[in-house]
Amino acid sequence: MTLFLDSFWRALAYCLQPRVIALSFLPLLLLAVLSVGLFWLFWDPAVLGLQAWLSDWALMESLFRWLDSVAMGHLRTVLAPLLLILLVLPLVVVLSLLVVAWLAMPAIVRLVAERRFAALTQRHGGSFAGSLLQGLGSALLALLALVLTLPLWLIPPLVIVVPPLVWGWLTSRVMVYDALAQHASEEERVELMRRHRYWLLAIGMFSGYMGAAPGLIWAVGAMAVVLAPLLVPLAIWIYTFVFIFASLWFTHYSLAALAALRAEPLATATQPPGLQDAHTSTGSHV
Repeated sequence: MTLFLDSFWRALAYCLQPRVIALSFLPLLLLAVLSVGLFWLFWDPAVLGLQAWLSDWALMESLFRWLDSVAMGHLRTVLAPLLLILLVLPLVVVLSLLVVAWLAMPAIVRLVAERRFAALTQRHGGSFAGSLLQGLGSALLALLALVLTLPLWLIPPLVIVVPPLVWGWLTSRVMVYDALAQHASEEERVELMRRHRYWLLAIGMFSGYMGAAPGLIWAVGAMAVVLAPLLVPLAIWIYTFVFIFASLWFTHYSLAALAALRAEPLATATQPPGLQDAHTSTGSHV
């Protein structure tokens, strides 16, 4: 628990550094350009296709007729765009996470290592190819889990547990690998993820709840469609900054845990011979 809270406060403090704030804009620029390009190419066809699909659905047609009867027929024009935005949001979250992991994470690990763990030996147990496979594989599994658990979202208690649990698992899988790629060997990384799996998942889930904040932007309802060109970059930046904070938290936690792991054999080896013999004798009697 001490390591969990210590790494949290350190990550929070590092977020105020100009270097970290500048790092949050690098993924934003890339994702903003990508979003504008996709919006320009596919928005109209996607909205028209979704409107056609909704019109063919008998239940939605009944809803549209009811809206017309209460003088709210104009809402049918914004239903498809709003639904499309909600469908695209999970992809935006995953892309934000992966872009932060691939672009910002190496700089964050260097920053934390230089300031706190300069003496920690680098054993290079990870690689960019491994990070790529880990990120894409975990992202696909997370998206599949979200799709399979959609019915559970209709149950009020589970809707606030299941999505953050999936995002927490995804975030921990991606960021722990990148946080330890340079400094830990593969065996050390596997051991740390085994020992600290629940705390790492807790960090991921906490970050997942923080990642729900951009969803409040779309609470403006129909105006979200009109303001989408402004709201989408804002949402992307918030997602990016949340994942920057999460990457700092995972890095502080993982490198501190790695240093503690490497200190364990050293602590045993430096005990006086008599004390080691006493421990051995006690262990044999037990």
